[in-house]
Amino acid sequence: MKIKDNVKMKSMSVLIALALGMVGCSSQSNEQSSETETTVLRFSHFWPATSAMHVEVFEPWAKKIETESNGQLKVEIYPSATLSKPDVMYDSAAKGVIDIGSQAHGYSAGRFPLTQIAELPGLSNSATQMGCILQTLYDDGTIANEYEDTHLLLLMGAGPAAIHTVGEPIRVPSDMKGLRIRRPSAIAGDIIEATGGTPVGLPANDIYTSLQRGVIDGLSFPWQPTGDFRLVELTKAHTNIPFYNSALLVTMNKNKYENLPDDLKKVLDDNSGRVMSDLVGEVTDREDAKYMAEARAAGHIMVDIPDPLNNPDWKGPLLQGTQKYLSDVKALGLDADGIYEKVQTVSAGCKA
Repeated sequence: MKIKDNVKMKSMSVLIALALGMVGCSSQSNEQSSETETTVLRFSHFWPATSAMHVEVFEPWAKKIETESNGQLKVEIYPSATLSKPDVMYDSAAKGVIDIGSQAHGYSAGRFPLTQIAELPGLSNSATQMGCILQTLYDDGTIANEYEDTHLLLLMGAGPAAIHTVGEPIRVPSDMKGLRIRRPSAIAGDIIEATGGTPVGLPANDIYTSLQRGVIDGLSFPWQPTGDFRLVELTKAHTNIPFYNSALLVTMNKNKYENLPDDLKKVLDDNSGRVMSDLVGEVTDREDAKYMAEARAAGHIMVDIPDPLNNPDWKGPLLQGTQKYLSDVKALGLDADGIYEKVQTVSAGCKA
């Protein structure tokens, strides 16, 4: 009996140990799965948290991705360039400092020479049209190689530029002579220089204090960010002249994307590209109109030059700036003229 009891006790001990082992494995497995349940994507952009871009585009986009991934993807948004400086967000995403970043192409001078051909005068009259042009050129491979070190999520456009000044309004190019004007890109800078103005490069977040301190006399900017960054508080004269449209991007660290399972890649893919570019265009065009109307209602001075390429005063400086940019791109050994013709064709197809 004792032998049998010992055997029974040993058998029971083995069973208990096995059961505990299974529970432990199960617990470990659950812990591991809970660790891999959610992939956090840190998204840095330069717009204020109160802007329409943050509230109406990026926040709903993040929620949609979380919902469609059943909580397996979570986008943490860092507005106002709190996680990465505005001019290095693309590189920060490429290097993995952040997972997703958004910036204006003009902040990285010379980094996207072919893409920025789309910013030249006369090619776009709205943010929606500009976004369509950019996304089409990327999707058909024309400019895709400029983004090979990241996983591009979308290209988007700003609305037509305006010139906003603290002092007198700009009516003709000679009014720019001697003025220090913030420029968002090399293209805008070339045109400002052609008028006799002095282009000054500044991130959007630094413009307000630069205007306050008299570091600059005005700026070249679309209406939406002029309102978002409260620059209409300091500028009371505005020249609505579509002499360039800024290109912008949202991109993701390539390794972060490629290491995701296919179903989660699909969630991101379904919420990227033209579908998002069109949404940005819709929100931006509406905000442009809103802020312009508010400035008119407040009695600000408005000068409207809707077709500058056919305006005898403005045509010369705009064409001069265009040719300078194309020449600079050709000097890099790139087919600037061929891409310019392609952009003109795409522009006609994207016109609303």
